[in-house]
Formats: sequence, C-alpha cells, structure tokens
Amino acid sequence: MSAEPQAGAYRPDPQIAPLAPWLADPVAAADFPRAGLRFRNQRWAGAVGLGDLTDEDWTQHFARFAPLPGNLPQPLALRYHGHQFQVYNPDIGDGRGFLFAQLRDADGRLLDLGTKGSGQTPWSRFGDGRLTLKGAVREILATELLEAHGVYTSKTFSVIETGEELVRNDEPSPTRSAVLVRLSHGHIRIGSFQRLLALEEKDHMAELVDYCLARFPGSPAPADAPGRDEPAVRLMHQVVERLADMAASYMVSGFVHGVLNTDNMNVTGESFDYGPWRWLPRFDPAFTAAYFDHQGLYAYGRQPGAIHWNCGQLAVALRLLAGSEPLIAALDRFAPLYRAALGRRFCWRLGVEPQGEEADLALFQGAGQYMQQEGLSPDLFHFLHRAGRNPPEGALGDLLRARRPAAAPDDPLGHPFWAEAAPVTNHIDEVERIWSAIADHDDWSPLHDQVAAIRRLGAALGPAPVPAGHGF
Repeated sequence: MSAEPQAGAYRPDPQIAPLAPWLADPVAAADFPRAGLRFRNQRWAGAVGLGDLTDEDWTQHFARFAPLPGNLPQPLALRYHGHQFQVYNPDIGDGRGFLFAQLRDADGRLLDLGTKGSGQTPWSRFGDGRLTLKGAVREILATELLEAHGVYTSKTFSVIETGEELVRNDEPSPTRSAVLVRLSHGHIRIGSFQRLLALEEKDHMAELVDYCLARFPGSPAPADAPGRDEPAVRLMHQVVERLADMAASYMVSGFVHGVLNTDNMNVTGESFDYGPWRWLPRFDPAFTAAYFDHQGLYAYGRQPGAIHWNCGQLAVALRLLAGSEPLIAALDRFAPLYRAALGRRFCWRLGVEPQGEEADLALFQGAGQYMQQEGLSPDLFHFLHRAGRNPPEGALGDLLRARRPAAAPDDPLGHPFWAEAAPVTNHIDEVERIWSAIADHDDWSPLHDQVAAIRRLGAALGPAPVPAGHGF
C-alpha cells in the first residue's frame, strides 16, 4: 500500500445489511444545534470518491447524516460485548456512534464510515452519546501520526463542531462538542464474537465468520496447521497475524493506546478508537496512557501481551464452531509473528536494511536500552539516527555502523525533512498547546500546521510496510 491514498470513484457497497437484524440496531443521529466544519480529510475523501462534495453537502452527510446515495438507508449501532480491563461486560455496544455507510476504495477494500459523538443509542446506558471537541482534535492528531508511522489505523475523516456544551468529570467543563466520522476497514470486533458466544448464537457466528472471510480476505493458514480449511480456524489465523503486526507497530511507534479492551480490537487488525492515548515522552516500558489504569495493565511494554490475551478471547468465542487444538495452534503463532513484524517495522522506521530477525530484534532491544539510559523518546531517537547516522559510542553504535541505509547510498536520508531542527511529536505538551489555541482563541492554525508537519514526516518515511494478514 502506498503512503498516499489513490483517488477513486464513489462505490457504495452496504454489505452488512443482511446481518443487521441480529448484529445491529437502526438508530437516528442527534439533532445538533449547529454544524461548523472543522476538519475535512480531503486526501481520503478522494480515495472513496467523496472529494468533490461541497462543504454544504459534506455537512448534510456528516453532521445531519442524510444517507449517501445507494448506501445504508439508516445508521446502525452495532451490538457487542467485551472484556474491559479484562473484566467481562455484556452491557456495551455502540453507545455514542454508529455505522453510517460502507463503500470501496480504489484498491477494492470494503471500508466503513462510522461515527463518534453522533448521539444516544440503545447501548448508551447513562451516557449522553456526545463527543468533546477536544476528544475529536486528539483523534485527528492520533490517527495522522499513526498513519505516518506506518500503523494500520482508522482515518479521521471529518470533524464538525455541534454547538452543545458538555459536562465531563475528567476535563474542564462545560466544554465544546463535536461529531467525528472515521473511515476504517470494518467495525467487527472480537467483542462481536464474544456476544454471539454468550447468547449461544452458533448460526449467526458462522455467518459472521463467513462475512469476515469474504469481505476482509487474508492470508491462508500455514500448510501444516491443523484444521486449516475450517472457516473459524482460517479467521483465527488471520486475526492473530494482523493483531501481532498491530502490536509491533505500536511498539515501533512508541504509542500507548490506553484501552486495549476486546471491544476495541478490530478483526481486520486495524487500530481504532482513540481515547486516553499517549506517545512516550521518553522510553519507559511502564508508561501508561490512561489515568485510571492503576495496575498498568495496558502500559507501553505490556501491550503485546494484552493484545495476545485478547486474541485468546477470540479463540474462546470461536470454540462455538471449532475444536480447541486448531484454535490454540493459531494462537501460538502470535509470538513468532510479533517478533518478525517488530524487526521488519523497526528497520523500516529507522531507514536501514534488515539483516534477519535475530539481528533486527537485537537492534530494537539495543535501541530501547539506549533510549532508556539516555532518557530519549522514540521520536527523537529515530530522528537523530535515521539511516544509521550519528552512531553513539558503545554497543548501539556498533550495531548502527553495521547497517546500510535503506535509501540510495548517495542520498541515505532521502528527504529534506531529516535536515529539520527537530522531529514532529504528539507528546502531551504539544497536544495541550494545540488545544489551548483552539479553546482560548478559536485558533486552528496550530492544528493545521501540525497535520502538515506530520504528513511531511509520512512522506519522508515513505511507503509503509504492508499490513500483515491481508489479501491486498
């Protein structure tokens, strides 16, 4: 997949409609008092054939939620269960969002347009179904930098300010409100399967497995894998491969998601649902993003284990359709797949040629030890040592000097970005600076400047590694 999305025609394809009677609830969007367009992701709008919409039409579709032509006639709030901080919760679902439309991009992928902050649904419980404007700004920043870092992530497609004042316990209130639309590769979660297990809906689970295999095609299981031709086993292999790759991409990015619950795990392996995220201000395996994660369950260094645990919950759910042995065999692939992805992705971000899994993992581990010793963030480390430049004294320097740049020898850095004064970061002080300009002065220029800088970084890093476990 290229770093820059390719323009395509509008191709509506609401594939989820036959599953909707048991997978979702039809809902209506809230009637917001105003609709001020704040962010429009034009490059991804072009990829799905919506780049020519006028701002007025954009607002009608992504604030008033008038149906797109040939698409879902009414939004759908998806039903699912999930482990939240590894405690099972059957009382969740899309509580402040819904699936608005499905369509194809230029590569033929089936994509969803889903919302956040679009109003109450049957799954809202005691929530108001709204989103703070600050939460929307944070999601723009998270998805843009993750995309630049090569993480397979949802895209923030649209943010529209809605004119309501919201009260929140964890930030100054009242605060401004927004509705966000994200473009993502499906919204089927591990929690979707957990719900069907809890309700013992075997036929529906088989139907959902078939839907995922057909709409999100992936790699075949290894030739010696037991039960490799069973649909549930095939899906398990694909999800394990995708999520092992996602875990590695977080670690290379220096990103801490914060809430790696099973209802936040997309079976496509695409990262999504950004709440209390952080990037490491300095390399620290114990660093957590969520202030309420008192035990450090989802700390930076524990993220691969948490994602592996979530894959185990998918295996438990799929026991409704398949035996334990083939599902466990698929689950056991997580660790080697993760190690391979970690080396591949680390070399890509550092801009050096790989030397094999063992050597690449040694480089990653050596870099982590060096960053921890020197108090560096991954952003600064990768900026200072891009293509192996500026090798420090000691063991890490020896490892870097043994590497060849991935770019041409006569231009190892390959982009003027690497000659700038400092790396682009989304550390918390930068996020708060950007938000303060909006909150205090309604000045959006720092956000626009940050998005432009992040996209320059993406161009400098070049085409991202192809996400693992897919058919594209």
